[in-house]
Amino acid sequence: MSSVERFDCHYCKDSLLGKKYIMKEDTQYCTKCYENLFANCCEVCSLPIGCNFRDLSYKDHHWHEQCFKCAKCSRSLVEKAFAAKEDLLLCTECYAHDYSSKCSTCKKTVMPGSRKMEYKGNSWHETCFLCHRCQQPIGTKSFIPKDSGYFCVPCFEKQFAYQCCACKKAITTGGVTYQDKPWHRECFLCIGCRKQLSGYRFTSRENYPYCLDCFSNLYAKKCVGCTKPISSLAGAKYISFEERQWHSECFTCMQCSVSLVGRGFLTQRDDILCTDCGREK
Repeated sequence: MSSVERFDCHYCKDSLLGKKYIMKEDTQYCTKCYENLFANCCEVCSLPIGCNFRDLSYKDHHWHEQCFKCAKCSRSLVEKAFAAKEDLLLCTECYAHDYSSKCSTCKKTVMPGSRKMEYKGNSWHETCFLCHRCQQPIGTKSFIPKDSGYFCVPCFEKQFAYQCCACKKAITTGGVTYQDKPWHRECFLCIGCRKQLSGYRFTSRENYPYCLDCFSNLYAKKCVGCTKPISSLAGAKYISFEERQWHSECFTCMQCSVSLVGRGFLTQRDDILCTDCGREK
């Protein structure tokens, strides 16, 4: 009589010959031992999810198939979309009714997973977020809020933006006002050298803006000593005598070059001399 090799449950050692068993990591168990050792407990009924039941799991939680239901309306969630809220599973309809935002335009629920727009605590269906002027969906394009409305950039520029008096294009940010007229920063230039004046000191003559260098070269008085412009706009100190001007550092004796600032001096034709050199003459 031939011997039969034993085939027992790894845990309880009962024979598995002719019985249902379950393999786990190359080890066999009878159904009772497998359920006691490894079966997950259902989140709803707290009973083990046995071998004869389908185990549904979500984020380390488990349910019997018949227990996997919406926590509010009790409809089965098997093979359906669902949402989680505070450890509860809800069908999309219940979740939307209780937790989803309402569209600020049509007042209907913005369903989970649908395309939407959010701005400063308000929500819209993507197709409901419209430009206040052209009434076209803004979608993912840039927009500008104004009063209680929202505008696509082209409509905002047409309706509200100032136009630069130089290039005639809309000024949306960073404009400059000069003589009550709007300019782009990059368009506000010195009339002489075309250097950008925004952020720098400048002056004007006959309603034209000039940088200090150009104004000095064109209109400032010239120093008798060095012939360069004397620009009081730039803070330069100068001496004036008989309709002639000198930089303070240029107001010196024509003969010995001593500074005459704050000292007495003599004139000889167009020359200025210190008193010592003048007496020698």
